[in-house]
Amino acid sequence: MEERKKDHINQAFEARIGVEEADTRFNYEPLLAPHPSEPLPPTLFAGKTLRLPVWVSSMTGGTEQAGNINRNLARACKEFGMGMGLGSCRILLDDDRHFSDFDVRDIIGEEQPLYANLGIAQLEQLLKSDRVTEIEALVKRLRADGLIIHVNPLQEAFQPEGDRLENAPLETLEAFLAQTRLKVIVKEVGQGMGPESLRALLNLPLEAIEFGALGGTNFTRLELARHSANDTQLMEDFAKVGHTAEEMTATVNRLIEEEVHPACRHLIISGGIQSALQGYRLTKLSHLPAIFGMGSGFLKHASGDYKTLQAYVQQIEKVLLLANQYLRAK
Repeated sequence: MEERKKDHINQAFEARIGVEEADTRFNYEPLLAPHPSEPLPPTLFAGKTLRLPVWVSSMTGGTEQAGNINRNLARACKEFGMGMGLGSCRILLDDDRHFSDFDVRDIIGEEQPLYANLGIAQLEQLLKSDRVTEIEALVKRLRADGLIIHVNPLQEAFQPEGDRLENAPLETLEAFLAQTRLKVIVKEVGQGMGPESLRALLNLPLEAIEFGALGGTNFTRLELARHSANDTQLMEDFAKVGHTAEEMTATVNRLIEEEVHPACRHLIISGGIQSALQGYRLTKLSHLPAIFGMGSGFLKHASGDYKTLQAYVQQIEKVLLLANQYLRAK
């Protein structure tokens, strides 16, 4: 105790929080609950039960390093009861050499949701060539629960070797849903979606909309940086266009209040989620059942040994337990 008191004296001034730093997003209610001794209430998502309302957002595949990352992530999802989206599985449609990088069902287990992933451009091409059965076969081989379709027209437009869309993504999605019984999640990849796109997706029979909002990794900026031989200054403003997770949550709420009756079942609030507390708040504000997704934080901690990732997720769990006891989202 004496050492603790000395620490308090020595660190008192360094530990001050200025009024300008106050987090006004919550009401803090310190009198209403003990310290948490039980796990969080379970969250139902896509027909399965999550222990933490957290989604490991789609990241990578097709390299030796990616395989290690995916295995670490799947192990964490198993241990902490989270869901996981695989990185783009496009390479597996024509080449099985990297199948082991994505084959993580035995690691994550049957209890946690696991989704395969293809881009809207690949989906358009597969539909055009009447290859929908190949998509379903891929999902089956991976023993995934369904398919994520990532919608990324700006990334494809600025990617030097990018694909070109011949149809509006909404038309492609509607055509695919009419031909498949797969559970489908639709996401953006770092710029989010505006109100009319969200309205259209809410009306589709989707398992979830994943925001992929502005504020995290921006693939438009990434692709522009790859144009080393050309001046892309005039195009760089496109990287700043989009919608934040906070804005998109408010937009979905407004659309529901305006009597949009969603056919879509869930939200995955992702994109620029810098902390578990931020994600927790937005899920509590959402009118549609929601979990939150984080990409870069998981990627950073999954690149090495598993203990580093495990410690990171333990911190997320502690944040969520304390927030559930003492904080009320405004």
